[in-house]
Amino acid sequence: MSESKAPRRRSTVARHGELSSPSVWSQLVRFVAVAVAVVLVAGVGVVAFQAYSAVTSFTSAAVELEGQAAVPPDIGEIEGGVNLFLAGTDACEPEYAELFGDRCTGADAGGELNDVNMLVHISDEPRRVTVVSFPRDLMIPIPECTDPETGRTSSAMSKQPLNATFSYGGLACAVKTVSELSGQDIPFAASVTWGGVIEITNAIGGVEVCIANGIKDYHTGIDWPEGNRNLQGLEALQFLRTRHGVGNGGDLGRISNQQQYMSRLARKLISNETLSNPATLYSLATTALNNITASQTLTNPLTMVQIALAVKDVPFEEIVFVSYPVVDDPFDTNRVVPNYAAANELWAALEANKPIQLSGEASQGDGVIVETPAPADPSTDPTEQASPAPSEEPGEAVATLPPSIAGQTAAMETCSNGNA
Repeated sequence: MSESKAPRRRSTVARHGELSSPSVWSQLVRFVAVAVAVVLVAGVGVVAFQAYSAVTSFTSAAVELEGQAAVPPDIGEIEGGVNLFLAGTDACEPEYAELFGDRCTGADAGGELNDVNMLVHISDEPRRVTVVSFPRDLMIPIPECTDPETGRTSSAMSKQPLNATFSYGGLACAVKTVSELSGQDIPFAASVTWGGVIEITNAIGGVEVCIANGIKDYHTGIDWPEGNRNLQGLEALQFLRTRHGVGNGGDLGRISNQQQYMSRLARKLISNETLSNPATLYSLATTALNNITASQTLTNPLTMVQIALAVKDVPFEEIVFVSYPVVDDPFDTNRVVPNYAAANELWAALEANKPIQLSGEASQGDGVIVETPAPADPSTDPTEQASPAPSEEPGEAVATLPPSIAGQTAAMETCSNGNA
């Protein structure tokens, strides 16, 4: 396909994976349980209201989103639900560069690509959360974008990989691209770097994941046996970035592996281990503030409180992680292009605000396997027991997604399908 490119400062060479009546505080903790789980794969953390005064740079570094109408003072006035875009980037920050080998020593070490891209949809009442992960090598049109650092405007392009959008206009360009692709208004956004993932994971004390088969991946330095493993710092980043070590070695399998991590992180964040430890909560909040770049619309703490209240009671079975539906690019077997028909069904389901029923595999790229849960023990913490099916009001229809849309819920038990 033809395309028009303006000269740009950064390289866009694709890089693969180498390497009870609650108080405001407790309500925000619930949001952290959902939102941080959703976004920590991209390294983004949503923080407690009390921590906003801790880091003034959070506001000063905020990004203005292109073409966005003013956000109303009450998120309840946003019709059709609230959308947040979350990105994880591969910037080589000096304090972490030595951890990433050739990626941060080569000719394009100064570039930055958005290798993780997620749209978080919080529905109107009744509240539900749907997280849509977009493959980094998804070939789509890129709109005209302005680089916030240079002021240079790139021409619209008919077909480029999604993870190149940061090269043209940073976070705002990624948001604009996904908004045009999905037809969704996206008033809120945030991004985080590799280093941010390490710091935020350390602040929470690690996340235990399940590995059904051992994982070996020399690109990321992983050589782990099967079983449960508590991931700390760099290990969490290695796990989230491994592509060759899980499933069929592609990005689609990596996405589902990341979704397993998110579900398990959510459970840890609402467990007594975290909720009863104010020091851990505050550390997580301040660390997140120091490691994320947010849109200007997210710098108002009252907005964050409202988002927290909107999702605090969403059950695990209605926190749904899906992969944006794709098919192989007929011009490049290493890329994918949108499956627009299936995607339209996804957006229609979100618009209808019905409980979502998954009919496809948990992973489009065999990145995870689904574990059969053991019988529930009534003596255990009820937050650990989750129904595998979406809740449904009397007379309410369920929106069944087509089999081509892979996904899992936070109520499902999945394990990494390692290659060893």
